[in-house]
Amino acid sequence: MATDKGKNPGRKLLSLIKHFFHNHPAFQYIIKWTLISFIISLFIGSASSLFLKSLEWATDYRESNLWIIALLPVGGFRVGLLYHYYGKGSDEGNNLIIDTIHKPGKTIPLRMAPLVYLGSIATHLFGGSAGREGTALQMASSIADQFSRPFRLSESDRRTLIIASVAGGFGSVFGTPLAGAIFALEFFRIGHIRYGALFPAFITAIIAEKVTRPWQIPHTHYYINVIPEVSFQTIFYAIVAGILFGLCAMAFSRLFYKTGAIFKSKIPYAPLRPFVGGIIVAGAVWAIGTTKYIGLGIPTIVQSFDQQMPAYDFAIKMAFTIITISAGFKGGKVTPLFFIGATLGNALGLLLPLPTGLLAGMGFVAVFAGATNTPLACTVMAIELFGLECGLFVAIACIVSYMVSGHHSIYRRQEIGEPKHHRFSELQGERLSDL
Repeated sequence: MATDKGKNPGRKLLSLIKHFFHNHPAFQYIIKWTLISFIISLFIGSASSLFLKSLEWATDYRESNLWIIALLPVGGFRVGLLYHYYGKGSDEGNNLIIDTIHKPGKTIPLRMAPLVYLGSIATHLFGGSAGREGTALQMASSIADQFSRPFRLSESDRRTLIIASVAGGFGSVFGTPLAGAIFALEFFRIGHIRYGALFPAFITAIIAEKVTRPWQIPHTHYYINVIPEVSFQTIFYAIVAGILFGLCAMAFSRLFYKTGAIFKSKIPYAPLRPFVGGIIVAGAVWAIGTTKYIGLGIPTIVQSFDQQMPAYDFAIKMAFTIITISAGFKGGKVTPLFFIGATLGNALGLLLPLPTGLLAGMGFVAVFAGATNTPLACTVMAIELFGLECGLFVAIACIVSYMVSGHHSIYRRQEIGEPKHHRFSELQGERLSDL
């Protein structure tokens, strides 16, 4: 009897705890996703740090040994072979992530992480024009999805896990956790945000970005020196700039997929596509005599905020990036979009009476917003990178660009949750790839 009495307080406490969590499910949800997010953030932040450090080395080595650009076709062929023989199920990249969020199927292959890592480093080492977001998202998602079975996650929870991993990958690679979280909630369905994943996305992005700090990862800082007063005139100019940024984003998305279709139709053997693309890009670098349009292009982006740049910079970078990625090289498209947008904004300084730095900052995020259909994330990203003072102008530019770019995107598996214009209401629920 004494033993039974001794157990009763413990049983009552356990019963009270179960009763509390039953009546207050939010607490159980927060505890559960805090633990899951913390675990995956350690891996995601470390993977992003390793990638950024490797990317820094590859860029420095290339710029110190420019002869290596001549090997871009060979490097592209090797990347093509790697994916041809070992990349089955991984070659869809970011579109596979979006498909998994919409309809979870097989676990995202773990091999996607090392494959996209090696492919991206090779692209940058030999002189392709690519970014880093695609690599970060694919590494993060493939790593995080390996925990879905050990954690015994339901289909709905698995969607949340993938969204949280995207937030962690984006936030840690750019040093913008708030924008990373909103991007993950926004990027897979146009016009809708999955609020059920709000807490995991934010907590994962924040922790993953914190994990990169001990690695001493340097994130680029940008400065907008002059912010004009808000007036009817400056708002009008911001709208005009947003329209042009949206048209640029639409052109990039359409040309990217048309160029990819040409490569596939003309060159059936996949490993030869980056070989041919590498010949074109390396030949173009030799012909124009500069490396400013390959790699990430960060120095040019920084310069566009306070120096007048050639008005054609954005068009040349667009061509280099479209050929590089559509041919089959690996890497992201977002940093090149930053380059394209910032230099386009810089060029618009010759036409619009707004400060050059502000136009560069507006273009930096607005072309990205139009090409990915993520205006909220891009607005927040601008505030994180440039400061709160520019918020109104970048918000106008991002929203207008989003509207003008139409139902086009660099992510063709995006689903239309809410059409951008009411006369396209019949498109609701469609995927961009099916239009």
